[in-house]
Amino acid sequence: MRIGIIGLLHESNTFIPTPTTIDHFRQNVLATGDEVRETFANGHHEISGFLGLLDQAKDATAVPIFAARATPSGVITAATVDELLAMMEQGFRRAGKLDGLLLAPHGAGVSEPFPDLDGHWLALVRSWVGRGVPIISTIDPHANLSAQMVNATDALIAYRTNPHLDQRERGVEAARLLLRTLRGEAKPTQAAAMPPISINIERQNPAAPPCKLLYDRADAMLAQAGVLSNSIVLGFPYADVAEMGTSFIVITDNDRTAAQQMANDLAADLVARREDFIGEFISIEDAVDRAENSPSPVLLLDMGDNVGGGSPGDGTLIAAELESREIHGLVCLYDPEAVARCERAAQGRPFMLEMGGRHDPSLGPPLCSTVRLQSMHSGRFTESQPRHGGATQYDMGRTAVVKSDGELTIMLTSRRMMPASLQQLISCGLDPAQFRVLVAKGVHAPVAAYESVCRTIIRVNTPGPTSADMRSFTYRRRRRPLFPFEKID
Repeated sequence: MRIGIIGLLHESNTFIPTPTTIDHFRQNVLATGDEVRETFANGHHEISGFLGLLDQAKDATAVPIFAARATPSGVITAATVDELLAMMEQGFRRAGKLDGLLLAPHGAGVSEPFPDLDGHWLALVRSWVGRGVPIISTIDPHANLSAQMVNATDALIAYRTNPHLDQRERGVEAARLLLRTLRGEAKPTQAAAMPPISINIERQNPAAPPCKLLYDRADAMLAQAGVLSNSIVLGFPYADVAEMGTSFIVITDNDRTAAQQMANDLAADLVARREDFIGEFISIEDAVDRAENSPSPVLLLDMGDNVGGGSPGDGTLIAAELESREIHGLVCLYDPEAVARCERAAQGRPFMLEMGGRHDPSLGPPLCSTVRLQSMHSGRFTESQPRHGGATQYDMGRTAVVKSDGELTIMLTSRRMMPASLQQLISCGLDPAQFRVLVAKGVHAPVAAYESVCRTIIRVNTPGPTSADMRSFTYRRRRRPLFPFEKID
């Protein structure tokens, strides 16, 4: 059996004015044919799981077709979508006859021509193969699930962790279900429920209440006869689209009525406890106060400048507060201009440097400090453990490490980098355990790495294009009513 593999993953923040172009994909992943295998083989991504399971099967062959991924950012341009879909179709036509397909969308992709980008390309693939060829797809739990996504696939399987550490595992699950389908051992039949609720990003932790109670119920449901899979799709609140919100998927063995009823039951549970998912909002000043009186190292999560949600990664508000109090801290800022300035500086000699604050005024002005250059680095590093995003090879571009007179160490990168690996720091000669406070620009993604070092973790309600309080944004396309913006019955 010949199994095609296609992936197109992008989390699009519609509140960021800078568009996503084809160059953003080239900087991350843009691969066809055997390049897909070279990129993902032996990794922690769901495509790695597809390949790993199929390579073990005696009656199946993996046919890698196309894979593209870019760091979360703004809406994808029309020209970029045209190029991506053309590459995808060309790869599909070259692949020849396929017995089944494994797909890997993100689920929160937004483009200029297609607000529901993932629904569009999934439907496109369905039109190429017809209804007789099974399509099983993974999905990020930060997807905004659409009816088009559900209708285009035989089964959608979301990661069950956040940070996303089970991507490969879900890829294996999807591949195993596709093989069972092709062998005639199962007939996946899915249904979805889409209650009018959007869960706050700060509350989207499957391992902690209140989210854990939803996952416990979903896990228990998997033990029922005929249930093949289920998923909680937490949603992505920074995409102003009609589908924004939390959804539930249940896949049974040829019983659509039961699948719909169970999806409805999970949705009803969320509706009944909706007040628990509004979130906790800790100000910068309160967070730093807590940090000064908590066991160290302390991790401050900068939610308003969450790179994993599309923010630029150059917000200075927490850094400025730490420096003003002369707290021994470490922060990473995306700032190619500052890196270029450091290239010309003499190591150890003091000089004035503007850092960060170049993209969004709400994230704070540039941090202007007298600093000393500590070191320069290539910015490339490797992570061997499963981490959020499933990558193993990273490149944050040319990187400078400087220290201010206010006891603050600043890592300056030439590329935006999601803080999912401690190797980002260690590769530049920094020992995270030696700092009182570490700042990571994320909400949940950094925790898998940083919790091994940090004794205290505090999520900070900073302003910015990924601010934790979604009620601070102006939406034009979301459905109404939608809790917590409006009351629901």
